Order: sequence, then structure tokens, then C-alpha cells
Amino acid sequence: MNTLPINTIINGECVSEMKKLPDSCIDLIIADPPYNLSKGGDWKWDNSVELQGMGGNWNKVMQEWDDFTFESYMTFTKAWLSEAKRILKPTGSMWIFGTYHNIGVINVMCQMLGIEIINEVVWYKRNAFPNLAGRRLTASHETILWCNKGGKKREYYFDYEYSKNGDFSYDGLKSPGKQMRTVWDISNNKDKSELAYGKHPTQKPIRILKRMIKLASREGDVMLTPFSGAGSECVAAKMTGRKYIGIELDNSYCEIAVDRLSQVEENEDQLGQISLSLFESEATE
Repeated sequence: MNTLPINTIINGECVSEMKKLPDSCIDLIIADPPYNLSKGGDWKWDNSVELQGMGGNWNKVMQEWDDFTFESYMTFTKAWLSEAKRILKPTGSMWIFGTYHNIGVINVMCQMLGIEIINEVVWYKRNAFPNLAGRRLTASHETILWCNKGGKKREYYFDYEYSKNGDFSYDGLKSPGKQMRTVWDISNNKDKSELAYGKHPTQKPIRILKRMIKLASREGDVMLTPFSGAGSECVAAKMTGRKYIGIELDNSYCEIAVDRLSQVEENEDQLGQISLSLFESEATE
């Protein structure tokens, strides 16, 4: 393939679709893979069914995809990470979401494949769902691995200025003008606009995705998400002036993503800043 399917949501299986892409063609990957808890990360609360060992009553949906054995999950993780490494540029980065169910496997597989882990980020969710069974501590964080392709030269892009001086007023742990740390205090709540066309059970808030994108890519770069769900990563990419490629197995989520993207202005963040700047200028005249 000589040309990339830019600004497209692809309905397909991530490994086979990534295989169609050329080497070193992607600037940024944001991956929210199955947690080996339920199909594609699609899990929901059900008070009538108890799934032992998972911290509560979780109802598995579409079990045929996410009913992994440990060995098959290792194989699946190796397959998609291998393709992700191949298509990522030397200057690119990859962010990977996970929990204790799967992040250890991903960490080990990254090391086996020579993918360098730059940082391990703890996403603290102060509004985490309570542990109703009262049998363990309330899970209130997810782990995010920030990685690059690996190798002797560390060429990955990092916007250090943004990391220090960007607007992170929504983060209770980030001090203005100070270096960003590896614990992010970001609410998991979504704006109404993020859920207007439907939602995905593990949908990530736009604010955390925009942070990842701005930290590790430039405007005009290409962001790929191999498990795009309802398209939040692609929406965040479009809002920040990046190109996007989304891959999603479930066509119903592809349709939600397309609807959401149709309502987003290209580089919406920058347009908003310009409008605010003009308003402030007129107000002082």
C-alpha cells in the first residue's frame, strides 16, 4: 500500500489491517487493547452475575473474542505489538492502556520485542466505581505505558514545553510551570458531547487522549488506534490537528465513531484558542 487510509475508520481485525500498512508510516499509536476480562474491553456491570476474581459482578459480552487463555492472550499481544512496532516511525510513540489484568503481559512482551518503555503512567481516577462486594480495595487507577520503537537512537518526539506549561487545570496533581509527573489525576467523566451518538463500555475521556497526543506528536502527524471503539482517539486527533486511522472489529462502534467525527471541526482546539484570543483582544480595546 503506497497511500495510507488517512482519516478513516476501518471495520476489521487490527492485526490483519495493520499488516496492510507499510513500515515506519505512523507517528503515534494509542492502544486500548482487550484487558483479557471481556471481549475487546467491552464489559458492563450486571448485578445478577458474579465473575469470580474480577472485583465485582462483571457480565462478559461477546465472549468468543475475549475469552483468552493466558497463552492465547500472550500470542495475541505479541501479534499486535509486533505490527505496531513495525509501522511506527523511529520518531514515533505509542501509548498503551491497561489494568492489572493485562498490563504485566504487555510490559513483558514490549521488552521481549525490544520496544522501549519510556514511562509508566498511573491514571488516578478520583471518581472510580466503588467495590460493591467489600472484599478488596477499590480499584481507582489504570496504567498507561508510554513507549517508543526502541533501538540505540532515542528519536521519539516529546513536547517538553507543553508538558510544563500547558493548560492542565483539570488535573489536581499538575502544578503550572512544573514538570509533568507520572501520576495523572484526571476524572473519567465524559462531557455530554462525547456520549451523544452512543458510547463504548471502556470509552476514555477526550481530555486524557488530547494530552497524550499533544505530548508525543506534532500537528499534521498521523495517529493510529488499533482498537478504536467509539472513536474517541480519532476525535481527539482531529480536534488537535492530527490525521487519524482507526481500526475497530465491531461495525456498530465504527458507525458511532463516524457520526462523532462528522461533528468535529478540524483542529478545533486551535480554532477555540484563536476565538478566545480575539474575544479577549476586543474586550480590552
